[in-house]
Amino acid sequence: MSTVSLSLPESLYKQVCKLAQEDGVSLNQFIATAVAEKVAALMTVEYLRERAKRGSLEKFEAVLAKVPDVEPEPHDRL
Repeated sequence: MSTVSLSLPESLYKQVCKLAQEDGVSLNQFIATAVAEKVAALMTVEYLRERAKRGSLEKFEAVLAKVPDVEPEPHDRL
């Protein structure tokens, strides 16, 4: 485990303390979870960008061409 010294504006610090208390977790746990969520979001964006590079419009259209041209079931209509 690593230790990080963090400076926050007083107003943000108070909000984070309040939210951590409402969530029933320590300030440390709340901040660690928030950082983990942000890292996961950024990694997801990068993963999707990499996957998009491997995509093929031609293959996508070929798959869509296999879908039958029929009216949707009544429960699937908009």
